[in-house]
Amino acid sequence: MIRTMDAKEAVARATHFVFAAGAGMGVDSGLPDFRGNEGFWKAYPPFAKLGLGFMELANPRWFRDDPGLAWGFYGHRLALYRGTVPHAGFAVMKRLAESRPAFVFTSNVDGQFERAGFGGDQVFECHGSLHHLQCQSGCGWFEDAKVYEPDIDLDTMRAREPLPRCPTCKGVARPALLMFGDGDWDDRRSAAQEARYEEFLNEATSGPLGARGLCVVECGAGTAVPTVRHMSESLVRAGATLIRINVRESQVPRGQLGLAMGAREGLESLL
Repeated sequence: MIRTMDAKEAVARATHFVFAAGAGMGVDSGLPDFRGNEGFWKAYPPFAKLGLGFMELANPRWFRDDPGLAWGFYGHRLALYRGTVPHAGFAVMKRLAESRPAFVFTSNVDGQFERAGFGGDQVFECHGSLHHLQCQSGCGWFEDAKVYEPDIDLDTMRAREPLPRCPTCKGVARPALLMFGDGDWDDRRSAAQEARYEEFLNEATSGPLGARGLCVVECGAGTAVPTVRHMSESLVRAGATLIRINVRESQVPRGQLGLAMGAREGLESLL
């Protein structure tokens, strides 16, 4: 059993932080956990009747074949994220980020870190963001999603017109995020974020301690979509310290710290 005191000591020693977050980070803010189709269908019963799970719906083909269905799914999530208040664990991260240089790496598309006060130049959303739109036809249009106010029929989970459209080609727009089987994601925003993240890592590891001064605080990142865990463990191999906060999957590489807690509880235990 890892003592929270060990994690506190790792935080106290750190010269730089990477805050890594997966889907479990949002659960304490009241966001649904799409862990398997049962959890997804509990949150969205109309899709259970259609037999469509999360992985089937999170596919760009629906924006071509049935845009009302596609925007019913993504539009409801957009409205949900806009109305969500980040939980107290985000404030812990923000407090630590004000004490030492820090960067956020997240696979979440919910925009919660910026809502919690992190600057856009401190966040790398490796799968994009639901808060931005792109043309699905490749004409290059890209825009903040604030131009769209979703109107969803909650009985059918279909979006009513008007749907967001590209002003150039007039086609239905899509979110600028990475879906399953997606070859059309416009990743220019995420690519710029990635460049800033790499600059941060170069700075963080260039001092006399190298990567040993870097502490990775990972929250709610599971093995089903392991992007975040892989990133965290790549930094461990370079010499960083990992604190993995995960209520179900807290296993860590040898010598690292795993806390079997939810994100809010685990983060609050670090102070």
